[in-house]
Amino acid sequence: MIDELTTLEGLPAEALAYKLGNRSAVEWVLDQYKPYKSADKTIQERFNNYDFAQYKEQVIDLVQNVVYVSVETMKIVKEL
Repeated sequence: MIDELTTLEGLPAEALAYKLGNRSAVEWVLDQYKPYKSADKTIQERFNNYDFAQYKEQVIDLVQNVVYVSVETMKIVKEL
């Protein structure tokens, strides 16, 4: 799930099998770009200006690229 309106479906198993440390590259990208709100009211008032909706299309494009690279990398690894 990217946000409450957008979900990911039909990801190839190879894309999730390609790991960066203990999680897949796709999971890593989604974790880095997820909306975040601080519990601290001062931080919320002064610095909470990240609007995920502005970057949503870019994140979707990035996820598509990461899925492609992950699948191709797993093909290469299997051939080795």
